[in-house]
This record gives sequence, C-alpha cells and structure tokens, in this order.
Amino acid sequence: MPKYAIEREIPGAGKLSTAELHGIAQKSCSELRKMGPEVQWLHSYVTDDKVYCIYWAPNEEIIKEHARLGGFPANRISAVRRMMEPASAG
Repeated sequence: MPKYAIEREIPGAGKLSTAELHGIAQKSCSELRKMGPEVQWLHSYVTDDKVYCIYWAPNEEIIKEHARLGGFPANRISAVRRMMEPASAG
C-alpha cells in the first residue's frame, strides 16, 4: 500500500489544546471508519501552523476525499518514495 505525507496548513495548530486535538482526531477516525480499511492514518506531527500526517492509502484522491469529509485541509499530498533514518548511514 502506498504511503503519503499530507501537509495541512492550520494556523495556530501548535497552540491547540489537548481537547481540541482529540476532537480533530476523533473526527478523522470517524470518517476513516466510514471509508473502510483501504485508507489508514498512521500518525501526525503538529507544528506551530501546520500538521503533517502520514497515511497509507491506495491513491491521493481518497486522501482528498477524507479531508473533504472531515472538514480539514490537505494543502499538499506527497507520495513517500523511500524512508531514511540514522541506520541508513551504515
């Protein structure tokens, strides 16, 4: 299954409360359950004004549909081609 990185521009994201982030996560999971198992949210990174999400999905279109249904942006969707980490240095 292809992996994607999604950039979501959310001004003030880093200042959202735990309760607000919980609500966003619940909405996302609710929509994902309706869409079926072919799209999976793995995790997200919250920065000051953006949220970066990592998903497994068959294509970009299903990620765009999830964002539309959830009411949150998907400003940039990039296919992950390879993973690199410190162990990659040998």
